[in-house]
Amino acid sequence: MEWVPDLRQLRALVAVAEEGSFTLAAKRLSVTQSAVSHSLRTLEEQLGCRLLDRSSKRVDVTAEGEILLRRSKRVLQELEQATRDLDGLRRWGQTKIRVGAPHSLCHFVIPSVLREFRDCFPRCEPNIEAADTAVLLERLAAGELDLVVGLKPTEHDSEGYRVMFRDNLSFLISPFHPWATEQEEIIHTLSKQQFIIYAKATETHRLIQTWVSKVAGEMNKPLFLGDMQAIKEMAKLGTGVGIVASWVAAKEITEGSLKAIEIPGPKIEREWGVFHTLDREPSLIEETFIGLCEMAFRNMPR
Repeated sequence: MEWVPDLRQLRALVAVAEEGSFTLAAKRLSVTQSAVSHSLRTLEEQLGCRLLDRSSKRVDVTAEGEILLRRSKRVLQELEQATRDLDGLRRWGQTKIRVGAPHSLCHFVIPSVLREFRDCFPRCEPNIEAADTAVLLERLAAGELDLVVGLKPTEHDSEGYRVMFRDNLSFLISPFHPWATEQEEIIHTLSKQQFIIYAKATETHRLIQTWVSKVAGEMNKPLFLGDMQAIKEMAKLGTGVGIVASWVAAKEITEGSLKAIEIPGPKIEREWGVFHTLDREPSLIEETFIGLCEMAFRNMPR
């Protein structure tokens, strides 16, 4: 005959084994002593063996009872954990979070945020999508993302947006570039330089174009690269002048393999923030992710 376990029986077995008494076990389970005794006698009859030795003053577990006791404890622990997990889902309301961020943030900011986030919500799965902010905002509006961490477009309003960080772009050059020692010549030699810019048709590219129209006039056609590491490597080799935020190359600048120089004329300023859907307020999990982003941005090198 196949035995179908009754959780009340398993709980009674564990309680009696740990308390050594039907009376104390009944008190622990908030039931009558006769109910505990009946459950365990029925369990023994179903299994066809004695699980408890009732001959002494203290109730002891038999060898057969020890086998079932070990398994019962494991089953009950798993069920308790399942209850906690389900309670967590009811409380937090989501098991995953979908976040979009530009490639530069995915490399320099998001990893530290994810490390802290997983400590806070180990059972919530973060899904990170890397793309230009404009593309990600379209996906946010379509309900395909929960949050976007990125550059604020010039025409974007403040609804559903929280500012996090502001930076300025700089010239990134090799320490052997003439500008490294003759910075007064920068404005006079702009048109001769090969500038290296990150990804065409991005918000950063649009800001650089505005600066060029105001300050630089005619320039060599810039080189567009979609990889920030490649821009840094080409600047190191003296192939061109990168136009990036200095925090992107903080390590190389500290080591001395690259040098950041302030761009002449009006600053090329950018604003970073977090965008969320307008349909609802961010959940607790999303608010936590936003807060961790704020901390990460505060720790960014200026």
